[in-house]
Amino acid sequence: MSDAWATDRIALVTGATSGFGEAMARRLLAGGGRVIATGRRADRLAALGAELATERLLTRVLDVREDASIADLVSGLPEPFQAIDILFNNAGLALGLKKAHEADVDDWQTMIDTNVSGLVRITRAILPGMVARNRGDVINMSSVAASYPYPGGNVYGATKAFVRQFSLNLRADLLGSKVRVTSIEPGMADTEFSVVRFKGDQTSADKVYAGVHAMSGDDVALVCEGVLRLPAHININSLELMPVQQAFGPFAVDRG
Repeated sequence: MSDAWATDRIALVTGATSGFGEAMARRLLAGGGRVIATGRRADRLAALGAELATERLLTRVLDVREDASIADLVSGLPEPFQAIDILFNNAGLALGLKKAHEADVDDWQTMIDTNVSGLVRITRAILPGMVARNRGDVINMSSVAASYPYPGGNVYGATKAFVRQFSLNLRADLLGSKVRVTSIEPGMADTEFSVVRFKGDQTSADKVYAGVHAMSGDDVALVCEGVLRLPAHININSLELMPVQQAFGPFAVDRG
C-alpha cells in the first residue's frame, strides 16, 4: 500500500529548482499531492517536469521579488491547482561573508528583497484562500542564523530572524482558523547555498562542508514532511535542526 500522505493537497513551493525546495516538491509528489514548483530558472523547472512527468506537477517561472510575477502566477493557475493548502516558502539566499563595514550594499538589498519582501508578498497572495477554506499549512524556511549570529552573517541572519518572527506573528493573527504556520530553522546543509553565497566559487563552498556530515536537502524536507503529517490540531511554531557535528559556538572575546 502506498503512503499517500499528501493526497488531496495542493502545494506551492518557491525556490523549487534546487535544495530544500526541490526535495520538498519531490516528497509532496511521492506522497500523492499536487505541486506547483516555482523558481527563476526555467531550464531547471523544465528538467524537473520532464523527469517526473506527472499531471500532478505544474512548473511555473516565478520571481518572488516582483509583484507582477506573483500576480501572473496566481491568476494563471488552472482549476486543479487553485486551492493551495500548503505554502512552502523556500526562495531565499545568502550573499557574501564580509563584515558589515565592508559588505556590498547591493548584496544586502538582494537578500532583503528575496528573503523578506518576497516571502511576505507571496504569503499575502496565498493566505486569504487558506483562511477562506479554513485549512492549510505555511512552512517558512528560516535558519539557525536567526538565533545565532556569526561574523559576516549580518543581513542574512537578520532576514532569517524576520522570517521566524513573521511566522510567529502569523500564528497570532490566524488564531481561530485551522491554518498552521511553522518556521523551519536548519543549520549546515550541503545544498547550493554556499555556492550562491560565494557567487559560484565551488572551492570556497566545498570548504564550508569539509569533514562534516552536513544535512542534505532531502534530510530537511523529511523533517518538513513530518510537520505536515502531524494531526491537524498540532502546530509546530518553530523547529531548529543541525547536523550532529554542528553546535552553538562559545562567546567570542577580543583579548587584544
